[in-house]
Amino acid sequence: MAETVEKDAKQSVARNKRARHDYHIIDTWEAGVVLTGSEVKSLRNGKANIADSYAIVKDGEVFLLNLHISPYEQASYFNHEPTRTRKLLLHRKEIRKMIGAVERQGLTLIPLEIYFKRGKAKIALALGKGKKLYDKRADEKRRDDERDMQRAVRTR
Repeated sequence: MAETVEKDAKQSVARNKRARHDYHIIDTWEAGVVLTGSEVKSLRNGKANIADSYAIVKDGEVFLLNLHISPYEQASYFNHEPTRTRKLLLHRKEIRKMIGAVERQGLTLIPLEIYFKRGKAKIALALGKGKKLYDKRADEKRRDDERDMQRAVRTR
């Protein structure tokens, strides 16, 4: 029995669960990532952590810092450095938009998810503004209230 796969199906590798908790997400982009062979093999095994990573704009290019991709076991001495700086592939227009937001408005570029799409490693990059403690509390209260309302509707 052959299973057909959609052309645009995403195979998720890692998600940044804290991003939506710590930041107001303003805009998102999909970017390619420049990787070495051992990094791709390690990603296919699901060995990545994007919890502490962030992106910066430098000299008209976007770089991803602190993305931890574990070394590939079978790569021997051809292995990569786990937390090296990686270049992101975006259109010039998108980069210009990011530069304006990051430099003028003081926003942050946060990776939300790393995944494979049509065999290529992609990263969902978001422009975010840090939440204050009272924002986090308000969001949690709103979610709790919605959950309580859903429970009340279900019991009737």
